[in-house]
Amino acid sequence: MAPVFWAFEERERLMEFYERVSGARFHAAFYRPNDVDWTGLNYQFFLDVALFARDCFKVLTEIFTVLTTNRIWKSRLVGVGSINLNDAISYGVTGPVIRSVGIKKDMRFLKSETYAHYWFLSMQGYLGKRGDSYDRFLIRLREMYESVNIVFQVLTNLTSLSYKDNLSFNSVNTRSNFFSFFDTLYTEKYNKLNYNTKYNSMESLINHFKHYSEGIRVPKGFTYKAVEAPKGEFGVSLISDGTSNPYRCKIRTPSYHHMQIMSRMAQGHYFADMVTILGSLDIVFGDVDR
Repeated sequence: MAPVFWAFEERERLMEFYERVSGARFHAAFYRPNDVDWTGLNYQFFLDVALFARDCFKVLTEIFTVLTTNRIWKSRLVGVGSINLNDAISYGVTGPVIRSVGIKKDMRFLKSETYAHYWFLSMQGYLGKRGDSYDRFLIRLREMYESVNIVFQVLTNLTSLSYKDNLSFNSVNTRSNFFSFFDTLYTEKYNKLNYNTKYNSMESLINHFKHYSEGIRVPKGFTYKAVEAPKGEFGVSLISDGTSNPYRCKIRTPSYHHMQIMSRMAQGHYFADMVTILGSLDIVFGDVDR
């Protein structure tokens, strides 16, 4: 339990960022259709994110150093919950679970899927060999490093943009310049948000009400879109009959598929190893029964 509570502090700091942006800790309503809610973002927020990423990198290094070569940790993970290539494909597992057997399946690296601009970032994928709990532990920990690297890249790209004051990343070399840069960024985005959502006439307000009350009429047909969630492939399939209500909607959650393979992983192990297998799969039961 010691490593769990060790990482709990960093998790709580992450939840604070959620709460600062949207007011909720877990179910953060941050993304908008074709837009982002910028009302909770300011220069202090970006500065705190940068400081957190720096400290989180240090904590991850400490956890990685202590656990990777720990004799007790390895005795509970190495060779526990192993799966082979055929099992991984047959049961439809995704994410770190399928990457632990050596299959490089990641939606973020597909050229056809350019969501969230992952294709424009410098990223690296990690694979395992044995498909056991230890491989999945190493992959998840390395992906935490990669997440911190992505955060640093996004912050660097933000500060490298040029604005009307010609303030770029090269000139952000002092604390005051750093504050001034994000203050400019926040002001421009917030003013743009107010301009787009402020209704100056009754006609525009009526159109807005009709749009959100009647809904969007989607053309007939079938579509499936997925993203690479931390636990695996999260997808939504929709069948439209031409109205604003879908004829059929199915949500594909990774935990539901990973739950099916637990009986296969637990064969030949002790009952106490079920905790290890369940943790290495990172199952959320809200995804399973929903």
